[in-house]
Amino acid sequence: MDVTIRAAAEADIDGILTIVNAYAARNLMLPRTAEQIRRVLENFLVAEHAGRVVGCGSNVPLTAELVELRSLAVASEFRSSGLGKRLVEALVAKARADGYEQICALTLVESFFSRMGFATVDRWAIPPKIWHECIYCPKFDACDEVAMLMNLTEPQTVPAPLAPEVAMELWQGVKIGRMQRVRWEAGAM
Repeated sequence: MDVTIRAAAEADIDGILTIVNAYAARNLMLPRTAEQIRRVLENFLVAEHAGRVVGCGSNVPLTAELVELRSLAVASEFRSSGLGKRLVEALVAKARADGYEQICALTLVESFFSRMGFATVDRWAIPPKIWHECIYCPKFDACDEVAMLMNLTEPQTVPAPLAPEVAMELWQGVKIGRMQRVRWEAGAM
C-alpha cells in the first residue's frame, strides 16, 4: 500500500473529521468540529492513500518547550499496518525540527506509545496540559487516559511523581476552578 504522509490542507478537514469522530463515537477520542480542526490545521499531518485521508495526527504547542501529540487516528482498514507508528515518527521528527524539547500525549493505548519511546508519567508532570485543555474536557472528572512524555533534546528521564499531598492540593485547585467555570457557564455567577 502506497501511503504518503504530508502536511494537512483545507481539503483534508472532512477526512480528518471522519476518522477522528469515528473513534470519538466509540468513546476512544474526543469529538472534533470542522472549526476546531481548521483552527489548528497547520499543526496536522495526514496520511493519504489513493487520494483519501487514511490517518492523521497533530502537534499542538502547549509552551515554547512542550508540544502535545494529539488526534492520532488511523482508518480502521489501516490499523495494524504500521501507519500509526509512521505518523508518530513523523510528528516526533516535526516537533524536533520545530525546536521543542518535549512531546507529550494522553492515550488509552499506553503500550503503543511506550514502544515509540515515550515514558509514562504522572499527569501532573505536564501541568500546561492540565491547565490549558483538561479542565474543559467532559471526561475531566473521570479521565481514563495515561500521560506519556518523550524528551527530544536529551536522554529520556521520567519526572518524579509529585508527593501525594502536593498532587491533591493541585487537584483541589483544578476542581474548584472547574466548578466555578461550570457555575459561570450556567449563569449562577
